[in-house]
Amino acid sequence: MELVKWNPFGRSVRVMNHMDNFFNDFFRPALCIDEDMTANAWNPAVDVYENKEDIIIKAELPGVEKKDIKVDVNGGLLTLKGERNHEKEVKEEEYYRRESVYGKFERSFKLPDGTDFDKIKADFKEGILKVSVPKIEEKKPKQITIH
Repeated sequence: MELVKWNPFGRSVRVMNHMDNFFNDFFRPALCIDEDMTANAWNPAVDVYENKEDIIIKAELPGVEKKDIKVDVNGGLLTLKGERNHEKEVKEEEYYRRESVYGKFERSFKLPDGTDFDKIKADFKEGILKVSVPKIEEKKPKQITIH
């Protein structure tokens, strides 16, 4: 019989590692992998904020080309669409691990009343799409003098 030293924390460390893996898998974006090993849906990270003049929507789109991005407005709904294409330079059998997500994306945002849809501007630099939606100036009540 072999004498084994008992470690009171050994089992709890394994349980903690198991829970870490569980939560990492749970909060990881769901991927639908097709036969080409590319994801056919992903959601880029987006920041939405406002200043005095505009509502700003910034989307992180690394690896996406400008020609593959579309910005549409319809009925107060702003939609960002695009696709990040899979790199064909590396063969499947040469990968050790693949975590990059490829495929089509679509994000939509309801714009509040008081925004000027006709003057929306979009700019794409260094993998960041910045969409500026101007606010309409509120008309203040005017006192009319009677003569």
